[in-house]
Amino acid sequence: MALIELDEIYKIYNAESDAEVRALAGVSLSIEPGEFVAVMGPSGSGKSTLMNVLGCLDRPTKGRYLLDGRDVSRLGKNALAEVRNKMLGFVFQNFNLLPRMSAHENVELPLVYANVPARERRERSSEALERVGLGNRQDHHPNQLSGGQQQRVAIARALVGRPKIIFADEPTGNLDSHTSTEVMAMLQALAPTGITVALVTHEPDIAEYASRVVVVKDGLIVRDERREAKRAVVPETREDQA
Repeated sequence: MALIELDEIYKIYNAESDAEVRALAGVSLSIEPGEFVAVMGPSGSGKSTLMNVLGCLDRPTKGRYLLDGRDVSRLGKNALAEVRNKMLGFVFQNFNLLPRMSAHENVELPLVYANVPARERRERSSEALERVGLGNRQDHHPNQLSGGQQQRVAIARALVGRPKIIFADEPTGNLDSHTSTEVMAMLQALAPTGITVALVTHEPDIAEYASRVVVVKDGLIVRDERREAKRAVVPETREDQA
């Protein structure tokens, strides 16, 4: 069974007026567990709207969205928030770390919202930071970390809830080429663990690291192809440069 199943999804803004905008115009898409999918498209194509629907950040106007077999198309805000907290992880271009919190505190924040006990939060936060190579930076604040390290903290935060899917929105947009490759290597490493990755990017060289590319234009999928992904190989570097 597909992990994600979209069936004729529409997202229409100003539906009651003459200025109706069809951000999504009947999108159907199926994604299997463990796939690494890159979503591309020009500005205004609908790719961000598609990712918002996939990430349960927005509801479609019409159509059906099955997530792990559950129809989430018509869930209310609270129910969608619960789905996001239990099943999904998010990584953003601007990291979205809280500056007054340490790396550890930023990573454990989703577990606070999930009412996970403090001791377990600490253990899982430490485990996630170790996983991204920042076990020795847990008490550092964002201003004490490089851009690449901040994005690794963000990836750890996305992983700490043990999600089935990671949604990454332009995760390399603020990073240099070396650090971008490092981030893509981390995302590629998730597929063998069964975690699905859906990535929005406008950079073709970043999309090459995905095993599937979906191109959106005018609210429709105009290309969907699977191919052999480019392997992200990170050259040796000092950690303080990462």
